[in-house]
Amino acid sequence: MKTRRLVLGLALLCSLLITSLAYAQTPSLNLSLSRDWGYGGFNDDIQGTFSFKVSGPADLVKVEFYIDATKIGEAAQAPFNLQFVTDEYPNGDHTLSARGTTASGKVLVSPPVAARFVAASEGSRAMLSFVVPILVLVFAAILISGFVSMSAGRKAGASHTFPLGGGLCPHCGSPVAFQFFSMNLLGSKFQRCPSCGKWGVTKRASLDVLRAAQQAEASSGQPQPSAESEADQMKKAIDDSKYQPLA
Repeated sequence: MKTRRLVLGLALLCSLLITSLAYAQTPSLNLSLSRDWGYGGFNDDIQGTFSFKVSGPADLVKVEFYIDATKIGEAAQAPFNLQFVTDEYPNGDHTLSARGTTASGKVLVSPPVAARFVAASEGSRAMLSFVVPILVLVFAAILISGFVSMSAGRKAGASHTFPLGGGLCPHCGSPVAFQFFSMNLLGSKFQRCPSCGKWGVTKRASLDVLRAAQQAEASSGQPQPSAESEADQMKKAIDDSKYQPLA
């Protein structure tokens, strides 16, 4: 009796193993969606120009592309891609799929991809809802950097430290300590120089260069700007930003 149960258990185990191996070796068709231009946000909402992208077995010879039950095109050679524009189809929920054919004539069907086509106006509003907060954060960082720079304006004979690094002002050449909230631009910083009061992109410089600029500035005997009120400094920054008349 025990021997019979053992034989049945081994037979069942072998059957499951063979089924698993056969399933793993079954060729599959994989479908993905890429955004070429437009909006692709949450809840499967998309709007604009997108592409079907299909991968499958090496002997794949043709792929047909479907939106719902409607065939919208096919590709007869790799890469098996097809571009489409959502505005050319009704707004609402859609099912995207692909059907492939191998050299031996076997037909493969991809898992469906759900998408909701939205109007261009809705896509634009959704895109702005992402872009605007980012721009607000960027400009807030610039303003904070400006106020920090103003409040830390150099006094005569004051020494400078550069805990976050620094660079030379592109306008007056004075050493400028980088502020935490200033905008990063590929290793440079967009911030206000506390010496001349002008905004600019300051490239990062080594500590030796910054110290040398400090010593040269101190030995030149040039008067350092006295501490100004924040209102005066802001007015000066606004005046400096005005367009200059053409010569």
